[in-house]
Amino acid sequence: MLENVPAGIAIFDRDMRYLGCSRRFREDFGLGDRDVVGQLHYDVFPEIPEDVRAIHQRILAGATESSELDSLRWADGSIDWVEWKMMPWRDEAGEIGGALLLANRKTDLVASQTREQTYHLAMQLLIDSATDYAIVMVGLDQRITMWSSGAERLFGWTAQEAIGQMIGIIQLPEQQRDDRASQRFASILEMGGFRDRGWRKRKDGSRVMVDLTATPIRDQFGKLLGYCGVLRDITDELVRERVLRESEARLRSIIETVPDAMITMDDFGIVLSFSTAAEVLFGYKAEEVIGQNVSMLMPEPDRSRHDGYLARYRAGGVRQIIGKARRVLGQRKDGSVFAHELHVGEFEIDGRQVFTGFISDLTQREADAAQLREVEAELAQISRGAALATMGSALAHELNQPLTAIANYLQAAGSIDLTQGEGAVALLREALDESSRQALRAGEIIHRLRAFLARSDLEPRVADTADLVKEALALALPGAEAGSVNLQMDISLDCPAIFADRIQIQQVLINLVRNAFEALGGDGRIEIYAEPDPDGVHFTVQDNGPGLHPEVEQHLFEPFSGTRTKGMGLGLAICRTIIEANGGRMWHERVPTGGAAFHFTVPVAEDGDG
Repeated sequence: MLENVPAGIAIFDRDMRYLGCSRRFREDFGLGDRDVVGQLHYDVFPEIPEDVRAIHQRILAGATESSELDSLRWADGSIDWVEWKMMPWRDEAGEIGGALLLANRKTDLVASQTREQTYHLAMQLLIDSATDYAIVMVGLDQRITMWSSGAERLFGWTAQEAIGQMIGIIQLPEQQRDDRASQRFASILEMGGFRDRGWRKRKDGSRVMVDLTATPIRDQFGKLLGYCGVLRDITDELVRERVLRESEARLRSIIETVPDAMITMDDFGIVLSFSTAAEVLFGYKAEEVIGQNVSMLMPEPDRSRHDGYLARYRAGGVRQIIGKARRVLGQRKDGSVFAHELHVGEFEIDGRQVFTGFISDLTQREADAAQLREVEAELAQISRGAALATMGSALAHELNQPLTAIANYLQAAGSIDLTQGEGAVALLREALDESSRQALRAGEIIHRLRAFLARSDLEPRVADTADLVKEALALALPGAEAGSVNLQMDISLDCPAIFADRIQIQQVLINLVRNAFEALGGDGRIEIYAEPDPDGVHFTVQDNGPGLHPEVEQHLFEPFSGTRTKGMGLGLAICRTIIEANGGRMWHERVPTGGAAFHFTVPVAEDGDG
């Protein structure tokens, strides 16, 4: 009976020695095929604690004790859960002969129950913590069986209010009247679930757009019990999507219509977008460029170097061209190379840098600029020719003096009697020396006139400021009706040399000085200054004449805006063009005591300038 009874049974004598035990007892408590008859229970299980031994003594004294669930800790630290009952057994004389133990090991059952409880607890915690999701369980009768805290928040009904209600409480009236929807719903559940997006109703009557995922609930035999729905509020998400779509549409419209070519690329140089204007400029279709390295739009050596530029930027983050405009070269699909102006912007998407390039074709602009420079050079030559014409008579007088002197000296030399000895030879030598000096003087006058009149491209050179001003005045004063005009020149002793086209700067000074003479009408004061300035050397030509009318000042440097009866009104426009071409700037100021002052700056010569 002990061997085959399906229960854990052990019989002990009064010394707690085994008289026998069932096979189930040996299996549950790890004895296997071990024969324990005659062995002391405490030798078989030495880990039995004192409080359990005390129970044994009470049993042997006549008590009966039991436990529905008790823990038994083994020597290896493991724990078994046991349901047990222990009582004394008596012999034929009625005396207690020992103890009878009935023990069923419940460890597996307890573990299973614990797992199930843990699972249900975890599921409940998960459902309650998913506050952004409404989790609803519905039976086949369409009644709600579970309503999560997220559902309370989303729809407004508490779990107590919702459970037992028809799922139709969250449906709109038109959805409740649509029988086909319920039929379709049931058939989809049979096929394994579905996903839907639509409007639902809250307790307060307002509407909410939800994303619904429904899955069937089945028992262990596969029988359909109902379904579980997970709903998420996507109302704000739809608004954001609509705003994003509208924003993208506007951006696409801008990209397609902006006159400049626009290209976006990531921080590895891969093209992300290529506008219509870029297609026209480079000759590629967008699909040919998007996904490719932007260096395909560059000629060598930039094409080979570009990835290195980006790598250094990613490593050091040093901005070389971001936010700046610069002239670079591009290469079209047909291989032709052209100049363009590039503006690069930068922004970040999902932690990655994105660059936007706006490209303006400079081909026509540079051709126009070259043509404008050609016209300006022609106008400057005309201006110099006109100035030379007005100075003609006075310059003839200037040349007449050295030529007359040469003739006189040579005539005197011819009359010297060389037989008169050393004195006559000395007189002859002196006459010839003076003739030579006068000839050199005439040659210098001619040289200055030729240099002033000659047309040439911009040729900046290092020039001494004081010498430049003096030479300009030497050309400006002949032919001017000086009258009682007082001319003052003040060149600062610490004024540095300039780096500019010497002839062009002299042309500006000549023009300004002669304008001042005409404004004064032969009576007044002209002051010429040159002094160091943060922008270079600062030149000033100032007079104490009547000054300029306010209306004239507004268009002073515009072509054909002069007030003189002679000339075309190009002088000041040409002057400012010359100064800006040489890297300076030009402006006008009123003199508080009366008159006008014209200012301009010229860059200072630095080490390395030719």
